[in-house]
Amino acid sequence: MARITPLSGFPEWLPHQRLAEQALVHAVQGVFELHGFVPIETRAVEPLDQLLRKGETDKEIYLLRRLQADAEDNDAGLGLHFDLTVPFARYVLENAGRLEFPLRRYQIQKVWRGERPQEGRYREFLQADIDVVDRAALPFHYEVELPLVMAEALSRLPIPPVRIQLNNRKVPEGFYRGLGIDDVTTVLRTVDKLAKVGQREVHRLLVAEGLSDEQADACLELATIQAEDTSFVEAVKRLGSSHPLLDEGLDELARVVDAGREHAPGLFVVDLSVARGLDYYTGTVYETLLVGHEELGSICSGGRYDALATDGETSYPGVGVSLGVTRLVGRLFGQNLLDVTRKVPTCVLVALADEGSRAASGGIASQLRERGIAAQVAPEPAKYGKQIRFADRRGIPFVWFPNPDGDEVRDIRSGEQVPADAGSWQPPAQDLRPRLVASSTQP
Repeated sequence: MARITPLSGFPEWLPHQRLAEQALVHAVQGVFELHGFVPIETRAVEPLDQLLRKGETDKEIYLLRRLQADAEDNDAGLGLHFDLTVPFARYVLENAGRLEFPLRRYQIQKVWRGERPQEGRYREFLQADIDVVDRAALPFHYEVELPLVMAEALSRLPIPPVRIQLNNRKVPEGFYRGLGIDDVTTVLRTVDKLAKVGQREVHRLLVAEGLSDEQADACLELATIQAEDTSFVEAVKRLGSSHPLLDEGLDELARVVDAGREHAPGLFVVDLSVARGLDYYTGTVYETLLVGHEELGSICSGGRYDALATDGETSYPGVGVSLGVTRLVGRLFGQNLLDVTRKVPTCVLVALADEGSRAASGGIASQLRERGIAAQVAPEPAKYGKQIRFADRRGIPFVWFPNPDGDEVRDIRSGEQVPADAGSWQPPAQDLRPRLVASSTQP
């Protein structure tokens, strides 16, 4: 049989890795719900005109096409969604009359992008988003709350700490306008490439787009400003550009920084190179770095958007943050930094003395399952030592031994074996389900 070649950019995890991914998703979902976010799910496809409304994304979209399609095929104008924010905006408009605002939503789904596969960049990947959307106006405080909620979710995981880089789209846009630059969108997209291509190349691209050397130098000086406090305000003003939009952005960004220092000191850092390439962002924007893994780039991004969802009469402004689940776990798996306490959901393996006792062992497993304890019967009536090794290789913590004189259960980690009744025995809470842990085999 010919060797199967993996399809690049479409990751498939091993069972224990999938358990780890599910445990991570369960953990962040739990934090989202603690903060009052409600779940939604949107369809996988959207009309192309909807996907292309905002941002330079036409080269990233996978089109939908049927093999037997004809010229009249209605699927011809559909594409797989490349993020969850654009579909969410459409969902809000379609259901506005049935939704309660402000809407606090979370969404955990697959998305697809036609990118060149490499570490941290996939063609199919899982995202976990939170957003707050309101009708007509959205209070500023959500621009502080949303990144703090996501940071709390990440802090519950056995992963390296994170730092959230902040900017406000009004700062560079106002700064560029103050320099006399009209095409601020193109400049924003070019500056957003700074971490990938470096200052010299960004300067060359800006000049090629019509900026003078002095304007390009000023744009790059702005992008080098970083601070953990509000000192960035004076640093920007020293560069000499002046515009009302710039003043508004500096004030909003300073308010986010002050609030962040109050709630989570050291979490936020202003980085004025953060631009976010998609057009729909209008206020604070976020990128999140995994400390010690900064070369991976942002694992969690988002920002404020005021006009993404609008029907021409009413706008539904929002702010959201999106966690790249696959991006995060791909790095952690690749460097042996994340694991689960066992390779299977099973908590108890019920031993099998012989084939004639399979029904009795199955009955014990059923009793345990009725009380929420994951249990399975040993696959064959081998010697008990072999059955114990079967459990050990999978990390199953307990083996149950049926006995006419009274059942016993063994914790195979400690070797302790005690009498037990399937109708009342309970494992320690930490053993009930596989738990996410930092890997014990880190290099």
